[in-house]
Amino acid sequence: MDFWPEFLASSWGREFVAGGFGGTAGVISGYPLDTLRIRQQHSGSGSAISILRKIVRDGGPAALYRGMGAPLASVTFQNAMVFQIYAVLSRAFDSSVSARDPPSYKGVALGGVGAGAMQSLILTPVELIKIQLQLQDRKCAQSHQQQHQRGAISIAKSIYKREGLKGMYRGLGITVLRDAPAHGVYFWSYEYMREKLHPGCRKNSDESLRTMLIAGGLAGVASWVFCYPLDVLKTRLQAQSQVSPMQYNGIVDCFRKSVRTDGYGVLWRGLGTAVGRAFVVNGAVFSAYEIALRCLFNDSNDHTKHQIENAI
Repeated sequence: MDFWPEFLASSWGREFVAGGFGGTAGVISGYPLDTLRIRQQHSGSGSAISILRKIVRDGGPAALYRGMGAPLASVTFQNAMVFQIYAVLSRAFDSSVSARDPPSYKGVALGGVGAGAMQSLILTPVELIKIQLQLQDRKCAQSHQQQHQRGAISIAKSIYKREGLKGMYRGLGITVLRDAPAHGVYFWSYEYMREKLHPGCRKNSDESLRTMLIAGGLAGVASWVFCYPLDVLKTRLQAQSQVSPMQYNGIVDCFRKSVRTDGYGVLWRGLGTAVGRAFVVNGAVFSAYEIALRCLFNDSNDHTKHQIENAI
């Protein structure tokens, strides 16, 4: 029983647990828009409104949350790992900065790149299953099969049985290419924006909740705009199934065929939905992360209460 308090008392413990709170808040707040984004990226046509109406008409409002179990089950550990690795690497990449000072912007960016690359090992199978679930209705309609809803475990077993471990990691390469630089932009943008909105807060952590929400939201938007074409390709690659002939034979082939069929505009299809979702989700992620650090793990109770009052 002594492990948990000692774990929370360490810098590893508090970053890890607070990151988990942030990830959970992000998934719950933005999942309906994520489902809409996936449908837009995989669809050949249709506006966001028309696709949204079709989803609700065919499956009810619950269809917007289909597949949420997979990311929600893993997101605590995944996001906790990202924030913990980022906290360690942002210091390691620029050791000239004192431990009492916040990491340099160089360390922040490089730490984000490392954290994004590492998280891809967890994220790839989770997103593969999530995308298969989110597109389940559409695939049944296209193949004129009777609709038979399957859960995350059923889909995971099916993929593993047909393709083995390699099949579970379909899309790993493009996920790393997307997430490594995007997380560098993500963490750098957040630290830069929070300091601009509330000068000095990187040292004293006294920014308001509004600052957290805006800085986190803008960081999410910046990272998504930066990596969005790669995300479109990743969705198309992971939407494939060996039950039907594989349409794409890799990243370059997917890029060529997608552009040949739909033009370069296909690489930005669904961007508006993604940007809206990114602002909501990442505002929630960073706010939950920062508040969790202050509520649970600051050494001084009086100082903690003061910070929380300022935040709210």
